[in-house]
Order: sequence, then C-alpha cells, then structure tokens
Amino acid sequence: MGTRESGLLAGAGAYLFWGVFPLYFLLIAAASPMEVIAYRISCSLVFSLAAAAITGQLGALRALLHERRTFWVLAGAGVLVASNWTIYVWAVLAGHVVDAALGYFVNPLLTALLAVVFLKEKLRPLQIAALSLGALAVLVISVGYGQIPWVALLLALTFGFYGLIKKQVSASVSPLVGLTVETLPITPLALGYIFYLQSTGAGTLLHSPVHTAALLSAGIVTAVPLLLYATAAGRIPLSTLGLLQYICPVGQFLLGVLVFAEQMPPARWAGFALIWVALCVLTWDLLRGRRTVAA
Repeated sequence: MGTRESGLLAGAGAYLFWGVFPLYFLLIAAASPMEVIAYRISCSLVFSLAAAAITGQLGALRALLHERRTFWVLAGAGVLVASNWTIYVWAVLAGHVVDAALGYFVNPLLTALLAVVFLKEKLRPLQIAALSLGALAVLVISVGYGQIPWVALLLALTFGFYGLIKKQVSASVSPLVGLTVETLPITPLALGYIFYLQSTGAGTLLHSPVHTAALLSAGIVTAVPLLLYATAAGRIPLSTLGLLQYICPVGQFLLGVLVFAEQMPPARWAGFALIWVALCVLTWDLLRGRRTVAA
C-alpha cells in the first residue's frame, strides 16, 4: 500500500471514528460531562506518555518542555480542545447530537473565515458565497428556534481556533509530542476533580464493569483518532483531508436522527439544507482550484 492510500485510510478512519463517537457515550451515560472530560484528559496523558516511550520520543518531549513559547501555545491548544470536548460531551449526554453535527458542518466554513482574519488569506467569490450561505443557515435556525444555536457555534469556534494553533506549530512538533504537551498542564486539574468525586461518593468509576472499562479507555478513544488524523495530514494534501472531514458530521447527524431520535422541525431542516449547499459550493471551489493548479 502506497503512502497516499495509507493516508486516505488513516484520514477516513479518524473521521469515521469521530462520526460514531456518540455511541461511546451510551456506555458511560451514568457519568457527568465533567467526569467524562476528567478521564479523557488524564487517560490521554497516560496513553500519550506510554506511546512516546515506546516510539522513542521522550527526548523530544523533554526538549519541548524547555521551549516556553511553544509549550504555552500548546497549553492554550489543550484548553481549547478540552473546552470542545466538554461542550461535545454535554451535547451528546443532553440529547443534542444533531446540534453537535451542525457545529462540525459549520467548522470548514469557520476555518476559511479564520484563515482570512488571522492568516491574511484572500477569499475567492465562491468561498464568499459559501460563508454567506452558512451565516444565513445560522440565522434561519436562530429565528426558527427563537435562540442562537450556541452548542454548534461554540463547537465550531473552539475546534476552529484549536486547528489554527496546531497549524502554527505542526512543522516543528510531532503529533504525539504535541498531544502529550497539550494534556500535561490540565491533567492535575482533571486528577484533582476525579479524586474529589471519588472521595465524596459522587464518582461513577465503579458503577459497573462495562462503565469502568469504558471510562478507563477514554485515553485510547481520544488519542487514536487524533493520531490517525495526524498521520493522514502528513501523507495526503490538506485539501483532500478537508473533503474527508464531512464523514464525521454526516455520521453524527444520522445517529442523532435515527438512533437518538432527535426532532427535526422545518427550521432545522432548512438550516441544515443551507449548510449542505454552502459545503457543496466550498467543495466545488476547492476542486476547481486544484484542477487549475494542476493545469
């Protein structure tokens, strides 16, 4: 299997994993969102340290700990992704899987906007049209529901800024070392919260054998798709990886409607339809741009 093919498989695997992620929370429904996040953070650090030791990257990790600027940049990324996890876990456990899917559908549009604002990239006419349709979709859903879809927007914002930060350091930091440093500063808080829950009898670690196994596997569940994503990013063009990312919200949307039986009133369908049209426009512009460059 060639580098490109393995990269495609890794990227598709990462997004498929994230797309069916809500099913994982059925196993840990007894835990609160904050308890789930505490285990995701602390178990992710254990998994990352073990993987770094096995792959011989502890030296690179120690060196990075002495680079203050990069360390704190990655610490900021860790806060953003932990915030994203918290909102996402709350959304799933509170019955807002479709809202979470909307957030990840909006994310490519927001990423394009962040590139303009922070990286000084220029938008092409079709990209402007896609962003306008995305803004209209949010307006339609807001009017139909009588409130702004905060869950979706916060998910898109936190993951969008997380991606922006990761882009700035990806050339100098390996994915595994970066993931380890992201989780390191916030792990003491996570462990302290777990200890507090267990000491007060509010913890759910021993709720049942299946629940215990699911909570303790949070590090693997969190880290594996992130590492698959990083592998794909190094082997296939970013534009190709961008097209694969639609697998995730499609999976979440289908689960929300078909498995979790969430309601889809007309305003919600209209908003999603506008988002899908916007993503089609964005994809067409991307593919057209690639053909122009190839020519």
